[in-house]
Amino acid sequence: MWPASGKSPSACATSSPRKICWMLTTERLLLRGFMTSDAPELQRLINSRDVALNTLRIPFPYPDGEAERWISTHDETSTDRVFAVTLREKNSLVGCVGLHVKPEHDHAELGYWIGVPYWGHGYATEAAAAVVRFGFETLPLNRIFAMHFARNAASGRVLQKIGMRHEGKLRRHLKKWDEYVDLECYGVLRGEFDASSFSV
Repeated sequence: MWPASGKSPSACATSSPRKICWMLTTERLLLRGFMTSDAPELQRLINSRDVALNTLRIPFPYPDGEAERWISTHDETSTDRVFAVTLREKNSLVGCVGLHVKPEHDHAELGYWIGVPYWGHGYATEAAAAVVRFGFETLPLNRIFAMHFARNAASGRVLQKIGMRHEGKLRRHLKKWDEYVDLECYGVLRGEFDASSFSV
């Protein structure tokens, strides 16, 4: 178990019959596991065309009951690390951040989204920095990478701010709502990781 305090994102692990819960703290945020009680607010935030537009797997409209079903998949058999992004002072849910881990390759893909009412406050940067730091300090990862739609420049700025390197573009690589989209690719290796860059 790791204590959680101050600005430094730290992790604590507790187990229940079904779930392993990791918690990270930053200056303004608490990143924790999703709970069933989060489903109504998750549904409200994620059921947004603006959120779905720049994410591959989030549909719009977001189906009723999907929030509960999705939360129920987060159990101890998964290698992924998925966090609810909440405000420490208010305990308000503002979004999601996580690592899609491939243990056989010692790498993980970083993903995140923030609800529209909370855009423009730097929460994505703060949460992403905490999770990348967690990935290298707590998990045996050699590489963490992320990709964003080229039209979503704000996501690119998040990755640049936390110290990831731009590694290239995949042209017309994916199809979202009948439109081919370019992907911008970023990454950071364990040997390049500097904890001071991930303490946003």
